[in-house]
Amino acid sequence: MSRDRLHFAMPRPVPQGRFRRVPPVMFLSLLAALELSLAWAGGVRAFALPAGLAQLLGGMVTALAAFALFAYACKLARRPAVLAEEVAILPGRTGVAAGVLCLYLLAALVGAMMNRGAGLVLLCLGLLCHAVLLATLARVLREGPAERRQVSPDWHLSLAGLAVASRAALALGWPILAGALALPAILAALAIWVLSLRQILTARVPAPLRVLLALHSASVAAMAILALGLGWTGAGTLLAWAALGSVLAMVFGARWLLAGGFSAFWGAPALALALTASAWVALWTAQPTEPHRVIAGLLLALATLVVLPVFVMVLREWMQNRLPARSNAAIA
Repeated sequence: MSRDRLHFAMPRPVPQGRFRRVPPVMFLSLLAALELSLAWAGGVRAFALPAGLAQLLGGMVTALAAFALFAYACKLARRPAVLAEEVAILPGRTGVAAGVLCLYLLAALVGAMMNRGAGLVLLCLGLLCHAVLLATLARVLREGPAERRQVSPDWHLSLAGLAVASRAALALGWPILAGALALPAILAALAIWVLSLRQILTARVPAPLRVLLALHSASVAAMAILALGLGWTGAGTLLAWAALGSVLAMVFGARWLLAGGFSAFWGAPALALALTASAWVALWTAQPTEPHRVIAGLLLALATLVVLPVFVMVLREWMQNRLPARSNAAIA
């Protein structure tokens, strides 16, 4: 490497004004918290718990999600071109995609807890934002260096994330749209798994990026939920067991997976846990056996113990203004 590439650029000063450097990577842990809320909403009946507990968690997370999305929307409104700068780097690309998926989960939560019409509006808004994200991502990947076009786990959020949109459409009573979104989501997930397998077996993953491998497991669980929602019980059951196996592998390999220390990327294993808990709650709903109920309960407890602390730590990093610099968030 030549000598002139070894220097570090001085950080740019942030101009005056609110929300100019909102870090999108915090949406990853927010997405996990929203998924946990949906998991508890579905698990209330399985464990005979007061419905108010799930509603309280859902209301709190919904309010925080609405604030975070509003803050990032203000950043984009100041300078829309900032979106391309975000998706050009891994933390920004991961966070923006997670933010779009947050809209889908908010649509499902709002539609179930408050008003179906508001949920449908959020679903349509999410689809519009997803289209803008994919168009921007395609342009950035096409014009950027070849290294940027290598398949990475965050692609599950951008491409296979349509499974979350399909699930929200099912919850809001649009089965035709759900079916139309399911096929590209499944094909995208399969392609990412196949292309990533060779990289995982042959390439060395840096310690700070290992946690993102949990997104492969999260995608398995998301597909399990979608399959069960569409009535594909056999496929959903197999995927739910595969997701459980992935979670057990994460638990036993936690020391290796988290070797890079705490970062906002810890939202990835938190999301995988929350989605797996949701998958098993959905499996219990489809096949209400005692083993399914016990596994779902254990996963819900584990997910709660992981997701909420990670979400609070990431939120604190943002509030203390450390997360924007650490994630190299773009400035509007």
